[in-house]
Amino acid sequence: MFSLRWTPEASAEYARLREKAASSLRRRTGKQRAKATRDEGLFKQVHKCVSLLIKNPRHPGLRTHEFRSLTHPFNPPEKVFEAYVQNRTPGAYRVFWCYGPRAGEITILAITPHP
Repeated sequence: MFSLRWTPEASAEYARLREKAASSLRRRTGKQRAKATRDEGLFKQVHKCVSLLIKNPRHPGLRTHEFRSLTHPFNPPEKVFEAYVQNRTPGAYRVFWCYGPRAGEITILAITPHP
């Protein structure tokens, strides 16, 4: 397993998604509705993606591949990767990440809808 680091932007986006999901859950349970909302589902998907990433960055469900439009923040010649949170969805979310700065670490650079 890898240890996880976050950029401030990625951490803020993860916290924002978590808070939106929690707020939605509170409203839904107050109205006694069973079906989860879009915000709840999105956070669940993002959390699952990050969980799979720290266990196995090459997990087939992540469809991890190199992303050339970003430069590695710690070592520019190294690669930055993109992992799928969603697939075949308009504005599907992605997690952008890289190895480092130390051995055994993964840094989450961004969590964003597909550009």
